[in-house]
Amino acid sequence: MFSFCTDPATLPQWQWFACYLTTPTHFAFYRSFLMVMLLLAITAPVALALGLVGAMAVRSRIWPVSWLGKGYVNLVRGVPDIVFFMFVPIALGQGIEWVFHHIQCPDWDQPIRQGNDFIVCREAKVPSVNAPAWVRNVYAFSMAVVAFALVFGAFAANTLYGAMQAVPKAQIETAEAYGMTRAQAFRRIIMPQMWVYAIPGLSNIWQILIKATPLLFLLGLQDAVYWARELGGQKTSLYTYPHPDWRMWYFLALLCFYLFLTWASERGFARLNNRLSRGQATAAGERQRRAAT
Repeated sequence: MFSFCTDPATLPQWQWFACYLTTPTHFAFYRSFLMVMLLLAITAPVALALGLVGAMAVRSRIWPVSWLGKGYVNLVRGVPDIVFFMFVPIALGQGIEWVFHHIQCPDWDQPIRQGNDFIVCREAKVPSVNAPAWVRNVYAFSMAVVAFALVFGAFAANTLYGAMQAVPKAQIETAEAYGMTRAQAFRRIIMPQMWVYAIPGLSNIWQILIKATPLLFLLGLQDAVYWARELGGQKTSLYTYPHPDWRMWYFLALLCFYLFLTWASERGFARLNNRLSRGQATAAGERQRRAAT
């Protein structure tokens, strides 16, 4: 990056670090932090939407819908997360390729399943064989979003269902007594009030989601943990910038990054909880009324 970055062996210490920290691999390390933030920004609302749909399905009076919602919640919550992170991209990817295979190659006369191998025609590969690297990265990232959203959507569904049940039933019965339908009572009574009961559980799910982002390497993405391990490991003379084992310092940087995310998240959820508690018949709402008087 700098003009003096020619021979690392002849550079003084500050110039050596300036050149070392601006190598292309280090910029990939810096971009990996943005990838983590992007994953959180996309996955959180998708998981929350899945959770809301799942919670509504669980409390549905239509038994097939209720069973489907309970099955989704209990299945995902009962299986280790890492299994879903490995299974969903493989199953979904092979399912897409299977559909494309039957569309693009109808004359294929060989079995797709050949032992442990899943073989489709060249035209059905997703992403395509000649796809550039950025397309492959976007595809892997999309699979990661789906896997994370499915897992954490189930936890959100269980939390939101509990929050819906926490809304005083007397208010719902009063609304229905005044002529509201069940759907209207849900939109006007349950939905506005349930969030104050759901915030503590949702904040915990958010923190767990943050801690789960290092599992991105399982999905073929070069995340911050991957680069910290690669860049911090002891180099040999084959590398341009050999150095001792610095993994402790790289993982210390990761520690600071995740602690900052945790601290900022706690502050954000505390503010949100205070805002949602205004006028509510909860302990926090009661404290706000006493402070106002």
